[in-house]
Amino acid sequence: MTEPRATHTSRDEAHSAVDIVRLEPSDVELARNTLVMVGEVFDDEDLPPLRDAFVAQLLAREDLWLYAATAEGDPVGGMTVHVLPLTRTESTELMIYDIAVRADWQRRGVGASLLRRLRLDAAAAGIRELWVPAENEDTHAIEFYRRTGGHPQAVTIYTYSAEAQ
Repeated sequence: MTEPRATHTSRDEAHSAVDIVRLEPSDVELARNTLVMVGEVFDDEDLPPLRDAFVAQLLAREDLWLYAATAEGDPVGGMTVHVLPLTRTESTELMIYDIAVRADWQRRGVGASLLRRLRLDAAAAGIRELWVPAENEDTHAIEFYRRTGGHPQAVTIYTYSAEAQ
Protein backbone atom coordinates (compact mmCIF):
# COMPACT_ATOMS: atom_id res chain seq x y z
CA MET A 1 0.00 0.00 0.00
CA THR A 2 1.39 3.38 -0.95
CA GLU A 3 1.48 6.39 1.29
CA PRO A 4 -0.76 9.29 0.28
CA ARG A 5 1.08 12.11 -1.41
CA ALA A 6 1.82 14.98 0.88
CA THR A 7 0.71 18.48 0.01
CA HIS A 8 3.52 20.97 0.30
CA THR A 9 2.97 24.67 0.14
CA SER A 10 5.86 26.97 -0.55
CA ARG A 11 6.05 30.69 -1.00
CA ASP A 12 8.37 32.25 -3.51
CA GLU A 13 10.52 34.80 -1.70
CA ALA A 14 10.13 37.43 -4.42
CA HIS A 15 6.37 36.93 -4.79
CA SER A 16 5.10 36.08 -1.30
CA ALA A 17 1.46 36.31 -2.40
CA VAL A 18 1.78 33.15 -4.53
CA ASP A 19 1.55 29.67 -3.05
CA ILE A 20 2.77 26.66 -5.03
CA VAL A 21 0.84 23.51 -4.10
CA ARG A 22 1.26 19.95 -5.31
CA LEU A 23 -2.33 18.81 -5.46
CA GLU A 24 -3.58 15.69 -3.70
CA PRO A 25 -6.85 13.72 -3.85
CA SER A 26 -8.66 16.04 -1.44
CA ASP A 27 -8.02 19.06 -3.71
CA VAL A 28 -10.73 18.34 -6.30
CA GLU A 29 -12.19 21.86 -6.42
CA LEU A 30 -8.81 23.60 -6.63
CA ALA A 31 -7.62 21.07 -9.23
CA ARG A 32 -10.73 21.56 -11.38
CA ASN A 33 -10.40 25.35 -11.16
CA THR A 34 -6.70 25.15 -11.99
CA LEU A 35 -7.30 22.87 -14.98
CA VAL A 36 -10.01 25.24 -16.26
CA MET A 37 -7.56 28.14 -15.91
CA VAL A 38 -4.90 26.17 -17.83
CA GLY A 39 -7.46 25.54 -20.58
CA GLU A 40 -8.23 29.25 -20.75
CA VAL A 41 -4.53 30.11 -21.08
CA PHE A 42 -4.25 27.65 -23.99
CA ASP A 43 -7.55 28.82 -25.56
CA ASP A 44 -9.25 25.46 -24.90
CA GLU A 45 -12.38 27.14 -23.55
CA ASP A 46 -14.79 25.21 -25.80
CA LEU A 47 -14.07 21.90 -24.08
CA PRO A 48 -16.80 20.38 -21.89
CA PRO A 49 -16.42 20.96 -18.14
CA LEU A 50 -14.50 18.34 -16.17
CA ARG A 51 -16.59 16.20 -13.85
CA ASP A 52 -15.47 16.01 -10.21
CA ALA A 53 -15.19 12.21 -10.48
CA PHE A 54 -12.74 12.55 -13.39
CA VAL A 55 -10.67 15.16 -11.54
CA ALA A 56 -10.60 12.90 -8.48
CA GLN A 57 -9.33 10.03 -10.66
CA LEU A 58 -6.56 12.26 -11.99
CA LEU A 59 -5.55 13.33 -8.49
CA ALA A 60 -5.41 9.70 -7.29
CA ARG A 61 -2.87 8.73 -9.95
CA GLU A 62 0.70 8.35 -8.73
CA ASP A 63 2.03 8.78 -12.28
CA LEU A 64 0.55 12.27 -12.64
CA TRP A 65 1.64 15.25 -10.57
CA LEU A 66 -0.60 18.30 -10.69
CA TYR A 67 0.43 21.68 -9.31
CA ALA A 68 -1.43 24.90 -8.65
CA ALA A 69 -0.02 28.36 -8.13
CA THR A 70 -2.56 30.31 -6.13
CA ALA A 71 -2.97 33.91 -5.04
CA GLU A 72 -5.48 34.39 -2.25
CA GLY A 73 -6.82 30.91 -3.02
CA ASP A 74 -7.43 31.54 -6.73
CA PRO A 75 -5.38 29.64 -9.33
CA VAL A 76 -3.03 31.90 -11.28
CA GLY A 77 -0.83 29.13 -12.66
CA GLY A 78 -0.81 25.38 -13.09
CA MET A 79 1.42 22.54 -14.16
CA THR A 80 0.74 18.97 -15.31
CA VAL A 81 3.63 16.51 -15.00
CA HIS A 82 3.76 12.87 -16.09
CA VAL A 83 5.96 10.35 -14.26
CA LEU A 84 7.66 8.13 -16.83
CA PRO A 85 9.37 4.90 -15.74
CA LEU A 86 12.34 4.07 -17.95
CA THR A 87 12.94 0.60 -19.32
CA ARG A 88 16.69 0.59 -19.98
CA THR A 89 17.55 1.63 -16.44
CA GLU A 90 15.82 1.43 -13.07
CA SER A 91 14.95 5.09 -12.97
CA THR A 92 12.18 7.54 -13.68
CA GLU A 93 11.93 10.82 -15.55
CA LEU A 94 9.35 13.57 -15.41
CA MET A 95 7.75 15.14 -18.47
CA ILE A 96 6.11 18.53 -18.04
CA TYR A 97 3.05 18.34 -20.26
CA ASP A 98 1.51 21.71 -19.46
CA ILE A 99 2.73 24.75 -17.61
CA ALA A 100 0.48 27.78 -17.80
CA VAL A 101 0.23 31.14 -16.08
CA ARG A 102 -2.75 33.45 -16.29
CA ALA A 103 -2.01 36.45 -18.55
CA ASP A 104 -2.29 38.98 -15.70
CA TRP A 105 0.28 37.01 -13.68
CA GLN A 106 2.82 36.32 -16.43
CA ARG A 107 6.37 37.68 -16.10
CA ARG A 108 6.00 37.82 -12.30
CA GLY A 109 7.90 34.63 -11.43
CA VAL A 110 4.93 32.27 -11.18
CA GLY A 111 6.11 29.87 -13.90
CA ALA A 112 9.65 29.87 -12.50
CA SER A 113 8.24 29.14 -9.03
CA LEU A 114 6.24 26.19 -10.38
CA LEU A 115 9.34 24.83 -12.09
CA ARG A 116 11.51 25.39 -9.00
CA ARG A 117 8.98 23.50 -6.85
CA LEU A 118 8.88 20.62 -9.34
CA ARG A 119 12.66 20.36 -9.32
CA LEU A 120 12.67 20.19 -5.51
CA ASP A 121 9.95 17.50 -5.49
CA ALA A 122 11.79 15.53 -8.19
CA ALA A 123 15.03 15.60 -6.21
CA ALA A 124 13.19 14.52 -3.05
CA ALA A 125 11.72 11.56 -4.99
CA GLY A 126 15.15 10.56 -6.34
CA ILE A 127 14.27 11.64 -9.89
CA ARG A 128 17.23 13.22 -11.63
CA GLU A 129 15.87 14.23 -15.03
CA LEU A 130 12.86 16.20 -16.20
CA TRP A 131 12.02 17.53 -19.62
CA VAL A 132 9.43 19.51 -21.48
CA PRO A 133 8.55 19.56 -25.17
CA ALA A 134 8.11 23.00 -26.70
CA GLU A 135 6.89 23.88 -30.17
CA ASN A 136 9.56 25.73 -32.16
CA GLU A 137 7.08 28.51 -32.96
CA ASP A 138 6.35 29.12 -29.27
CA THR A 139 9.19 31.58 -28.73
CA HIS A 140 7.70 32.75 -25.40
CA ALA A 141 7.94 29.20 -23.98
CA ILE A 142 11.38 28.57 -25.44
CA GLU A 143 12.73 31.78 -23.92
CA PHE A 144 11.14 30.88 -20.56
CA TYR A 145 12.77 27.42 -20.52
CA ARG A 146 16.16 28.87 -21.44
CA ARG A 147 15.86 31.61 -18.82
CA THR A 148 15.02 29.04 -16.13
CA GLY A 149 18.07 26.88 -16.89
CA GLY A 150 16.70 24.41 -19.43
CA HIS A 151 19.05 22.98 -22.04
CA PRO A 152 17.52 22.59 -25.52
CA GLN A 153 17.89 19.34 -27.44
CA ALA A 154 17.16 18.93 -31.14
CA VAL A 155 14.26 16.49 -31.24
CA THR A 156 11.41 16.05 -33.69
CA ILE A 157 8.17 14.65 -32.32
CA TYR A 158 5.75 12.87 -34.64
CA THR A 159 2.07 12.61 -33.81
CA TYR A 160 -0.45 10.03 -34.98
CA SER A 161 -4.21 9.72 -34.82
CA ALA A 162 -5.58 6.50 -33.43
CA GLU A 163 -6.92 4.10 -36.06
CA ALA A 164 -10.33 2.52 -35.73
CA GLN A 165 -10.36 -1.27 -35.85
